[in-house]
Amino acid sequence: MNKKIYNHDIMICTHEAVRGNYLFSGRVLGTTEPEDLIQLHPDLKSQWQFITAHYDRIGLSHSKNVIWDVSHTLMSDYPDYDISVFIFGDVVDNHSNDHKWFHQIDPKWFEVVEYVNSKNNFIKLAEKLGVKVPQTKCFDTKTKIANWDDLIYPCYLKPAVSVDGVGIYRCQDQQQLKEALKEFDDKVPLQIQQEINSFNFLNLQYRINKQGLERFAATEQVLDGYAHQGNRYPTKHQPWSIVQPMAEWMYQQGMKEIFAFDVAVVETETEPSYYAIECNPRFNGASYPTGIAQKLQIPSWTCENFETKYRSLAEIDLKDIELDLSKQTGVIMVNWGTILMGKIGILLAGTVAQQKDLRTIIKQRL
Repeated sequence: MNKKIYNHDIMICTHEAVRGNYLFSGRVLGTTEPEDLIQLHPDLKSQWQFITAHYDRIGLSHSKNVIWDVSHTLMSDYPDYDISVFIFGDVVDNHSNDHKWFHQIDPKWFEVVEYVNSKNNFIKLAEKLGVKVPQTKCFDTKTKIANWDDLIYPCYLKPAVSVDGVGIYRCQDQQQLKEALKEFDDKVPLQIQQEINSFNFLNLQYRINKQGLERFAATEQVLDGYAHQGNRYPTKHQPWSIVQPMAEWMYQQGMKEIFAFDVAVVETETEPSYYAIECNPRFNGASYPTGIAQKLQIPSWTCENFETKYRSLAEIDLKDIELDLSKQTGVIMVNWGTILMGKIGILLAGTVAQQKDLRTIIKQRL
């Protein structure tokens, strides 16, 4: 296996207004190996000794070779290492040095990410390849919306390229839709998508490595209302055939590493129906616990985000409930850097009943 340099800073794919996102670069640590390099935000230095001690206690291998700088172009200084990034491109600023650098080092990978990252391109490609999606109308600008009576409510109004979910509006009727459209610039491409009546959404992850395209994991999204709180594995739903044509197309176009599809489950009296909602041509929140769980061969887990009054891992004592690999139950800290903002992402391993007990204990201690 080739050694890698990891830089999973998400600021090239996130809205500046979202608090604490610059601290997310640490969540890839548990998926790395000792021979790898990892780039971390310098603010995470204060937590380094605590997270590495936690991983060492539970037997989770990881890189200890840290570069305390999240500049992507620094990766050029390590030509012997394969590159692993959160997203291969700069979604926020297409005039940045990062944007040019990504395009330069692997144009095919860069172009497929940029193409599929547009929700409008995703819909066009889905229709071309026969991938089942909700009824969706795509527009180059809001001024092109003409046939209002063709729209189905409730619906979602989305910019074609959404950064960190910002700018997505749920509209109950035409009046709400017209109000929401006022928030959009005249030149922004957008789409209006029929709401799927579902409380169950899947995340279907693929991975591309030297052997080719492989199915990485199917997880269920843990939701608080409409807000994504985490992921659960395993799931009884395995609708890989729905998105397989698009996964194969992306592979042929030059996609690399991990990418994932959001799929809605609609329960019927006979068997469920599945609809592809969008593709994230990059790592996502489910990728990190999945990588850790597969390394440690954990068969059942949930990864969730918790809020806490604490601002350092030193203040949190979870040692007695840390993962016991022999029993395949216990907790693993995944998104640990965000503790500086009072949030932490934790994997709960074990049966559903064991996960419930662990969740109760964690909430009491945070």
